[in-house]
Amino acid sequence: MTWLQQVAIFAAGIAAGGINTIVGSGTLITFPTLLAFGLPPVTANVSNTIGLVPGSVSGVIGYRRELRGQRARLLQLGTASLLGGITGAILLLTMPAAAFKAIVPVLIIVALILVVVQPRLAAWVKKRRSDGDSAVPEHGGPILLVAVFATGIYGGYFGAAQGVLLIGLLGVFVDEDIQRLNGVKNVLALIVNGVSAAIFIAIAEVDWQVVALIAVGSIIGGQLGARVGRKLSPNVLRGVIVVVGSIAVIRLLTS
Repeated sequence: MTWLQQVAIFAAGIAAGGINTIVGSGTLITFPTLLAFGLPPVTANVSNTIGLVPGSVSGVIGYRRELRGQRARLLQLGTASLLGGITGAILLLTMPAAAFKAIVPVLIIVALILVVVQPRLAAWVKKRRSDGDSAVPEHGGPILLVAVFATGIYGGYFGAAQGVLLIGLLGVFVDEDIQRLNGVKNVLALIVNGVSAAIFIAIAEVDWQVVALIAVGSIIGGQLGARVGRKLSPNVLRGVIVVVGSIAVIRLLTS
């Protein structure tokens, strides 16, 4: 790997760490970068997941104030994320690599659609809150638990825009300030990525140089995302994610 490629992966890690903290689509930056440099899709996905875990920890630390008083909520939803992440990681490692290559373009396209429609989803959540629905359970109820489990499966298998799914679900089912929900989202994504990474380290083929570059970059990005990310233009951020994700789809379909 050339030094330019190393710099590019490190920079992608910074971007992904920041984006994951703010929105949750960082994999759509790092994964295409790794594909462009010739890594096999499954190895790229595994190495990317492990590398982004330190950035997820960094993002959670950055949102620690918003997490105060949410222990019970995190225990309930975190259990669902843990089980879902284990299931998704096992599916990734037991299914043929050809299946992953066939499925991932569809998952990326779905993730890109979620990124694009996120403003409308946020507006709908805001309107729902303004209607004052008093029937919303404190921690979301059984429907949210099942949905978080399903999102964990998706996150353990691939994970792009996992955060978008989580923040949308939390906003719909939990009556809470959006920034506090964003802190919960970061913890749930960390649980899924962490348990998946542990399984991948034990079983899968890992490119440790890539892991190190993404890990250091994502730690920096996680802190930047928590501190200054809210000042970024959401439209610019979504535009970058859509462009990079589209490149990934093309790369997978033509390789």
